[in-house]
Amino acid sequence: MKTDARTTPGIYCTCRPGATIWLTGLPSAGKTTIARELALLLRSRSRRVEVLDGDEIRRFLSAGLGFSRADRNTNVQRIGLVAEVLARNGVLAVVPVIAPYADSRAAVRERHRASGTPYVEVHVATPVEVCSVRDVKGLYARQAAGQISGLTGVDDPYEEPESPDLRIDSQHQSVRESATALYALLTERGLA
Repeated sequence: MKTDARTTPGIYCTCRPGATIWLTGLPSAGKTTIARELALLLRSRSRRVEVLDGDEIRRFLSAGLGFSRADRNTNVQRIGLVAEVLARNGVLAVVPVIAPYADSRAAVRERHRASGTPYVEVHVATPVEVCSVRDVKGLYARQAAGQISGLTGVDDPYEEPESPDLRIDSQHQSVRESATALYALLTERGLA
């Protein structure tokens, strides 16, 4: 006997709605730190959360990709697909990924719009001068020493979002304050 998912109890997810929360910004802007703090806040309120860290995705899902514009776009689209699938299934996918190009981010947003999946874009707008002092991974120092090139925001472009859902100036507030501001936005939209 064939079952119909629309009328069979338990087939559809009855959990609260998921969403993708995409944090974009320069290297060392604080994206991952804020994402992890937000995940703690959400989990403390019994939300299903997955942080899709850009560095981890690069090592596993996007291993072999370089840093050309095409490869960066492919990486962003892969992450966007995973996030959208998770979000469609009731998970809050928190995505701290540089995603330097506006057209790549727009394509991810469009994928979410087409599937009716909530998408929140957050610009962690930390200035490059602050990021280079933080230099969590030593990228700015390596670029200055000529050991690497193509560093986003230094010798490779970063196209700031024109109208993000939220702009966080992390240099002027604590990690907790940044995560709380984002949590407040999600609450306002019925996603927290």
